Amino acid sequence: MHFTSVPVCADCLANLQPLPEARSCDLCGLPFEESAALQGTTRCGACMAEPPTFDRARSFGVYEGQLRQLIHLLKYERMRPLAGPLADGMADVLESFPAPDLLMPVPLFRTRRWQRGFNQALTLTREVSRRTAIPFDKRTLQRSRATQPQAGLSYAERRRNVQGAFVVSQRHRVSGRTILVIDDVMTTGATLDACARSLKAAGAKAVLTLTVARAKRRLRPVNAPRVPKAKGQVG
Repeated sequence: MHFTSVPVCADCLANLQPLPEARSCDLCGLPFEESAALQGTTRCGACMAEPPTFDRARSFGVYEGQLRQLIHLLKYERMRPLAGPLADGMADVLESFPAPDLLMPVPLFRTRRWQRGFNQALTLTREVSRRTAIPFDKRTLQRSRATQPQAGLSYAERRRNVQGAFVVSQRHRVSGRTILVIDDVMTTGATLDACARSLKAAGAKAVLTLTVARAKRRLRPVNAPRVPKAKGQVG
């Protein structure tokens, strides 16, 4: 199978592994370590300590291996036809969601959009809409200012970076409705949470989020004991 000038074999797409829904935080969707799952925990420590604004987040797979490579080809090499196969997995995940009224992509600021040439979140949103028949809106949620790339920033820095960066231009489009916000990758969730804050401030009934991939992050349940570090261990 070929997309534009770069070959992507059918096996690469067929072998993509979805996240295990059964052993995940029921709010942010991040898989637990096996010990946390065995304790019957339903939410991760981070979500219990500081609940996000969005009501539910899910991703198709882990941001590593072949899935990470495919996202990079879409995002940085502009292989837009890859959005279709990636949206197939996202549409499968969406079957476990409460039915949203409207899909919205995480917006790019205009200068970033000009530099990249397109918004990969919008491309994915359009493809998910085609597969689910759920309408999408690409104008109501807007990025009001430029922000620095989130990569390399700490969780606190990511939150500060996107604080107040999103606005809703037409409140009637979201008021009383369940909105599903779509992006390519979720790391800490700071960007999606900032989007959810703006949408809920504009009257959204609920905000769900869906991404192709979720960055790996080890979580422990709130009451799980910390493992002492060995002498001389740095961390």
